[in-house]
Amino acid sequence: MSLVQHVSALEGVDREPPQDDAGEVHSIRRKISYDVIQPSQAAAVAEQPPGIPAYKQSTAKRLVQVFITVLACWLASGIVFGFAALKPVLVAEGVYHDLCTEDELQKGVELCSQQDLRLNFFFTVASITANMSALPVGTILDRYGSRICGIIGCFLLAIGSTLMALTFRNPGLHMLIPGNFLVALSGTFIFVPSFQIANAFPRYSGTIVALITGSFDASAGVYLFYRAAYEASDRSFTPDKFFFGYLAVPGVIFLALITIMPSRDYTSTLELESKMELAEDATQDVHDSDDEIESDRELMRVRKDRAQRRKNKMRKLRRVLGSKDEIQQRAEREEDRQHTSRVWGALHGLPAHKQMATPWFILITIMTVLQMLRMNYFIATVRSQYEYMLSSVDLAARINEFFDVALPVGGVLFTPFIGMLLDRLSVAVMLGIIVAFTTVIGILNSIPTLWAGYSTVTLFVLLRPLYYSAMSDYATKVFGFATFGRVYGTIICLSGLVNFSQYGLDALTHRTFHENPIPINATLATAGFLVGVVLVSFVAIKGRQMAAQARHDEEQDRLLEEDESSLGYGSINSHV
Repeated sequence: MSLVQHVSALEGVDREPPQDDAGEVHSIRRKISYDVIQPSQAAAVAEQPPGIPAYKQSTAKRLVQVFITVLACWLASGIVFGFAALKPVLVAEGVYHDLCTEDELQKGVELCSQQDLRLNFFFTVASITANMSALPVGTILDRYGSRICGIIGCFLLAIGSTLMALTFRNPGLHMLIPGNFLVALSGTFIFVPSFQIANAFPRYSGTIVALITGSFDASAGVYLFYRAAYEASDRSFTPDKFFFGYLAVPGVIFLALITIMPSRDYTSTLELESKMELAEDATQDVHDSDDEIESDRELMRVRKDRAQRRKNKMRKLRRVLGSKDEIQQRAEREEDRQHTSRVWGALHGLPAHKQMATPWFILITIMTVLQMLRMNYFIATVRSQYEYMLSSVDLAARINEFFDVALPVGGVLFTPFIGMLLDRLSVAVMLGIIVAFTTVIGILNSIPTLWAGYSTVTLFVLLRPLYYSAMSDYATKVFGFATFGRVYGTIICLSGLVNFSQYGLDALTHRTFHENPIPINATLATAGFLVGVVLVSFVAIKGRQMAAQARHDEEQDRLLEEDESSLGYGSINSHV
């Protein structure tokens, strides 16, 4: 699911199915297996401090809070993934150039083998950190809220940037990798809690989440802007100056957190709708204690005051949630989306450890491990790959420059369309599209021509946000919301661990294949295709089975209703 749909869907956790006038559950909902929150999870939720209802803050203040959140994500959430733009600066500054052999130094190579390996490892550590930290950060978020997470992220970002700056100023410190590790970790602490701000405007939560998601993709462009400034200044704007100046970012975010941003997360849409139901209940104007009021006039005044307060609360809730029709339309859209998926509720209600023992989990995990390894390998080596395949430093630089711009821009522009695809296509079809994407990219990435290089980059920057969104969509639809954090976090963590092998892939490229990346690209593409075909086939078969079972259950319900009607049970029940 895209993050837009994920946040919207989370609002429906543990919600009772809607009923029609006869008290019967709508037929479409008979096809859906509802996820539930286990008692232990409910207790954990109860430990959290109560949220702030959005209507208790002015619209202007909430708008400023959303703006600050989006800006913070754009400046700090995923800058480590702009490594391809930063790498030429690191090479120009001679980072790890001391690892070059005497022969390479005499030849005057710009980037030697060991230097390239160490620079790629610099990125590998950061990408693994960003992926693996999602689970612990999510746990801290659930326990302490987004403000604490943001403050932790600011301190980590400040320390990481300081270590990077000091090392560039004094290379003997050897703290680049630890510094980049902290920068990557801080990005997760800033990004993951950001989605809570969508509850500031429940009617527009999808738009807000899309902005935050786009900001994460756009954050890869921070290093691109720095490289442009570095080159424009004739290399006088050195990395140490940049990272010392970048300390202003965590400083400003920290000030916003303790002044403008909410002290507690906003109340979820589900909780607000529950408040609305209570506010609409006129019986709330009558209390048991009313019997103690002796004067009828006083009793009328008290009840009138209660009614006025209740109506005022309703007006405030309406401004935040929208009209009844809008609420109903949102519920219907969610029903349609769940029905379209064909596999909604496949494992809902099962414990996480049992879910993880099924092919549903194993196949998507293997697929994700392979795709994340491919993506990070490409980000780290895009320039060196095309230097070999095109036998031209200039042409490779042109592709690298195109990639630097396309990576942040592609994610921003494509994110809204991802949401529409996930809403309108079944899970099996979406997975099939991804397998087709990855296969075509693998083929193009093995063709040593300039047009193939540009095509590979174009498809890659579209695939990256699509895959992450579709994978989380799959997790929520198949495994459910109650176990989403553990299941999704485990998939990402395992993928991060396997990404350590990226260093091995770099070594194979440089040593065994003598700088030729095609064998690695072809192998990863083939493996991804084979696993993808098995996954798509499995999901498609299970989807058909679940649809057939749903039709069978619905037919049985219809026959049972007809039998009850013919026997007169319906009229008896109505009298009862």
